[in-house]
Amino acid sequence: MPARWFCVFSLFLRFRPVAWLLLWAAATGWPATIQAQEVQPPLPFRFESPRQKRARLPFEFQRNLIIVQASLNGKGPFNFLLDTGVSISLITDPTLVVPLKLRRGEMYRVAGVGEEGALEAFMSDSVRVEMPGIVAPALSFLVLSADVLNLSGYVGMPVHGILGYDVFRSFAVEIEPDATSLLLHTPLSYRPPKGRRWTSVPLEIEARKPYIRVPVGLSDSLLLPLKLVLDTGAGHALSIETGSDPRLSLPPNRLRAQLGQGLSGTINGYIGRVQNMQLGRYQLNSLLTSFPDADNGAQRAEVPRNGNVGLELLKRFDMVVDYTHNKLWLKPNSLFQDPFEHDMCGMELLATGRDYRRYIVLKVQPNSPASTAGLTPGDELMSINLLPVSSFSLTEISRIFHSEDGKVLFLLFQRPDGELYPTRIKLKRQI
Repeated sequence: MPARWFCVFSLFLRFRPVAWLLLWAAATGWPATIQAQEVQPPLPFRFESPRQKRARLPFEFQRNLIIVQASLNGKGPFNFLLDTGVSISLITDPTLVVPLKLRRGEMYRVAGVGEEGALEAFMSDSVRVEMPGIVAPALSFLVLSADVLNLSGYVGMPVHGILGYDVFRSFAVEIEPDATSLLLHTPLSYRPPKGRRWTSVPLEIEARKPYIRVPVGLSDSLLLPLKLVLDTGAGHALSIETGSDPRLSLPPNRLRAQLGQGLSGTINGYIGRVQNMQLGRYQLNSLLTSFPDADNGAQRAEVPRNGNVGLELLKRFDMVVDYTHNKLWLKPNSLFQDPFEHDMCGMELLATGRDYRRYIVLKVQPNSPASTAGLTPGDELMSINLLPVSSFSLTEISRIFHSEDGKVLFLLFQRPDGELYPTRIKLKRQI
């Protein structure tokens, strides 16, 4: 039987200014286990004990992404990205198929965004998933035939897949970025958080993804209500698709950028800023914003929207994502006043090696400090200010490159031919 088409607009945008991951799924001929919302199957996850009302899960916060651990079919633990932007759970690491004895169901050709060909994947049902205090006895996964997203290289630690809608429809999910902790509540009996600092924003759940409608000030004279995917799997602050509304346009001050890599090739667009966004009673100003090109496939999404909001913005709040009551609850935390900064170095690093502590230059932004310093793809970063890079995580290096306009860094690289190349880079705010 020929493989059916499964259209996943999955952009793993290793966005040099703001790394982000979007996973938009639009399917024709979904299998019965992932049919439309009108007929809801039983909740896939439950508490281990029937008497439990909540469970606390630690997570790692890497590159503005939430990484949780889970055991599959009694093996692991494995690392999964927790992402409201995905409508079906994914296993992105095909090496897990044999040790987990994953059953091969219907085959699909997965169409992504970009310039290359499609990818094969298969559905696997009845996978037992266990996390501290919770269990899914028989979860379905879409298993990719190749790890084209390379989440591990981007995050700087092993990542084996993505969990999304299945978790968020099973619980009211409280996310505490400062504490790197999740608190999962029984959804039907959950009561809103108390305290005058909490504010709420209505959620719309469509095609298994959450959307918010919020006012965005694009300029002094233009304030528009935008429909945005609430996307915890996106490391950027805000993304706007200018083709979604004739009133939307690119900002005059912008950078052309190769935004990253999708399932089917390169994603291009611009980086700029919008003046503000209103979330309940709170306003955030001078938001760094991505503007993907219209031909990158976002216009084919199954639910019309204007873009998405990611964790670079959302991490500034403690939040409760409550699908059952269609509410997003927000309370500012210690990160609320942090400015939105673009990468000031101009190079993108890929983590490699057994422990993901070797860092290879993947891309260099034209006219950036990295470009001026003569860096090229393939160079390996060896030290920062005389400290070996093995003492830094990729998240820590990213923070250094985003840290301060005019800051001077002394970097040592090794060329592909083995030559050592020391250089001095002065960080520069470009947008």
